[in-house]
Amino acid sequence: MLNSNIPLAERMRPSSFNQFVGQEHLVSPDAVLRKMIESGNLASFILWGPPGVGKTTLARIIAHDLERTFYSLSAVSSGVKDVREVIERSRSGKMFQKNRPILFIDEIHRFSKSQQDALLGAVEDGTIVLIGATTENPSFEVIAPLLSRCQVFVLKTLSVKDLSALLERVLKEDEYLRSLDIRVDETEALFRLSGGDARKLLNIIEIVISSYEQGETIVFNNDQVQKRLQKNIVLYDKNGEQHYDIISAFIKSIRGSDPNGAVYWMARMIAAGEDPLFIARRMVILASEDIGLANPNAFLMANACFDVVHKIGMPEGRIPLSQTAIYLATSAKSNSAYRAIEDALEAVRRHGDLSVPLHLRNAPTELMKELGYAKNYKYAHDFEHNFVAQEFLPQEISGSCFYSPQDNLREKEISRFLERWGSKYSEV
Repeated sequence: MLNSNIPLAERMRPSSFNQFVGQEHLVSPDAVLRKMIESGNLASFILWGPPGVGKTTLARIIAHDLERTFYSLSAVSSGVKDVREVIERSRSGKMFQKNRPILFIDEIHRFSKSQQDALLGAVEDGTIVLIGATTENPSFEVIAPLLSRCQVFVLKTLSVKDLSALLERVLKEDEYLRSLDIRVDETEALFRLSGGDARKLLNIIEIVISSYEQGETIVFNNDQVQKRLQKNIVLYDKNGEQHYDIISAFIKSIRGSDPNGAVYWMARMIAAGEDPLFIARRMVILASEDIGLANPNAFLMANACFDVVHKIGMPEGRIPLSQTAIYLATSAKSNSAYRAIEDALEAVRRHGDLSVPLHLRNAPTELMKELGYAKNYKYAHDFEHNFVAQEFLPQEISGSCFYSPQDNLREKEISRFLERWGSKYSEV
């Protein structure tokens, strides 16, 4: 075992931009965030990115460089009372502080609406500078009034180059690791299993090292890393490779119309502490991509499930999640809407910005009318059954078919509807 009670990830936490690895688009000398920091005119912002890419570290470095008082709260364990206490402390200490203090909130997406509302006034009047950290899209998880008062900076998964630099720094600078006989022969498995997560990389290094006997030569190669890790690591890591394997199995079970597989893989995620909104969000996507027009109600149900789980949380949220997964798995399937937009996007990429046909253009001025805008446009409601044949695509791709109804009851009706008007669609 390592002879330090402090985890390697904490021992190696950067204390300056010179030690910080990755995120060059934010921290390089010419980057917008770095310039804002160096100007001293710090505005509230949100750091959005995957786990282990430096969100907390970046906030601490900024506070240190600007000599600001630094308050840190976790949205998992803090409530409105904690937020108000920090704000009150900041207001009462205003006369003694040279600059506004920084309030860092980790996992801000887990704050409820009322908790986020409690921040608004203090952010708006400049009592605090808010730095939020989130792994979820802030557009969905942060209330609009707060989001409008914050800039959003996106952090990226660490590259192989970044991970290599971190590994080199660890082996050179960590006092304990320098005392060991460590040989690095291969890094592919080490980097792949880290998933671009610096914290996870350092945890894997610790796990592998702790699996060796004292005095042994510690060898890092693909075979040794995988073997030693499998003996010491949990089977499901919601931020790692197993996360993606299990969500893949869950999606494929629903797509393959197997409700048993769907609820089993969902149970695996729930038992491991997966964010229920992540599961619900994936079902909303699946309802459009894999069910679509075969059963439009599937999309409504998946969206309702997301809203309900957001409102009631866990553990009760497991019930609507299960209900929705079973409904989607047993529904008719169609990916026609997905294929239609993909084919249409491909046509846009292939043909570029084709001109809108004159008869489809608006003609609000006399000049436009003289130029032929809106000429010969046929208003569908002026014709029997509210339909008249005319072309709605640019001349260069006239007659193209992007949407093809598939073989299910709902889309057979759509096919008959389109065929009735003598269009380019045929019965499925």
